[in-house]
Amino acid sequence: MIVRIMGEGQLDLSEADLDVLNSFDATLERAIESGDEDTFRSTLHDLLERVRRDGKPLPADSLESSQFILPHPEASMAEVSAMLSDEGGLIPDAG
Repeated sequence: MIVRIMGEGQLDLSEADLDVLNSFDATLERAIESGDEDTFRSTLHDLLERVRRDGKPLPADSLESSQFILPHPEASMAEVSAMLSDEGGLIPDAG
């Protein structure tokens, strides 16, 4: 699956990473709903680091479409809240 981190580029992740990413996503949603800035910030950092670590970067000129778009590292809770989908967060469950 192709994931884009805003301002950084695209990475190719295996479908096996989906459950882990959904766990980060759920924690982000709870932090936003409760207004917990510290949890939000650390979870966003951990999510992006996991994607960077596990993903294989695509060339800058790649024309692959992204399945998921993740916020940039300095995104605010309001920015991420606006990105959350009606289908279940930044990374909707594949069910």
